[in-house]
Amino acid sequence: MNKQQLSKKMARLPEFLLSSLFGWLPTILFGPQLRLLTYRLIFSRMSWKVFIQDNVEFIGAVNIEIGKNVYIFRGARLDARGDKNNKLSLGDGVAIERNAEIGFLDDTHIDIDSETFIGPNVCIGGPGDIKIGKRCLIAAHTGIIANNHKFSDLSQAIKDQGVTRKGITIEDDCWLGHGVTVLDGVTIGKGSVIGAGAVVTKSIPPFSVAVGTPARVIKSRKKQEVGVGS
Repeated sequence: MNKQQLSKKMARLPEFLLSSLFGWLPTILFGPQLRLLTYRLIFSRMSWKVFIQDNVEFIGAVNIEIGKNVYIFRGARLDARGDKNNKLSLGDGVAIERNAEIGFLDDTHIDIDSETFIGPNVCIGGPGDIKIGKRCLIAAHTGIIANNHKFSDLSQAIKDQGVTRKGITIEDDCWLGHGVTVLDGVTIGKGSVIGAGAVVTKSIPPFSVAVGTPARVIKSRKKQEVGVGS
C-alpha cells in the first residue's frame, strides 16, 4: 500500500468509526437523533432537520451535502468517494427510500433538488454529472446511468476501453414510472411523464408523455396529440 492509498484510508477513519458505532441503532433507541448529532462531524454540510434510518451506508461523506427535512431510509447507500471535485447534494425535503444506491467516480456532481422522491431500489450512477430537479417522482427500480462503455476496439476487453460521460438532466416536476432506464446524454423536459419500463435514449421535450423501448413521445400534457411514430 502506497502513501496515497494509506492517506485515503486514514481520511475515512472517522466516517467508518461513527457509522459503525451509530449506523445500526434502530429508531426506538433514538438512533436517528444520535446519528444527526454525530454524523454532522463527517459531512460537508448537514442540516439539523434530517432523518436517517438505521443501516444506511455513507462513503465519502466529506463530499455530501444534505439539506433540511431530508429523509433517508433503511438500506440506502450513498457513495461519493473520490477526489475533492466530487459532490452529492440533496436539497430540502428530498426522500431516499429503502435500498436506493447513489454512486459515482471522480470529478462528478450529482444534484437532487428539493422535495424530490427517490423510490426503493433506484440506482443513480456516474461518472457523468446528474441533475434531478425539484418535486420529481422517481419510482422503484429506476436506473439513471450517466456513462457509456466504449467498445469499438476488438483487440481490447470492453472494461479496458474507458467510458464516455455526457451527463443527464431531469428537469422539475417529472414522474418516472417503475423500472425506467435513463441513459447518458439525455435531458427529460420539465413536467414530463415516463411510462413504466421505458428506456430513455433521447431527450424528451417538456410536458411530454413517453413510453416504450426506446421511449417515444405519445402525447403532450398540453393536450396536443403527437403521432405514435414521432
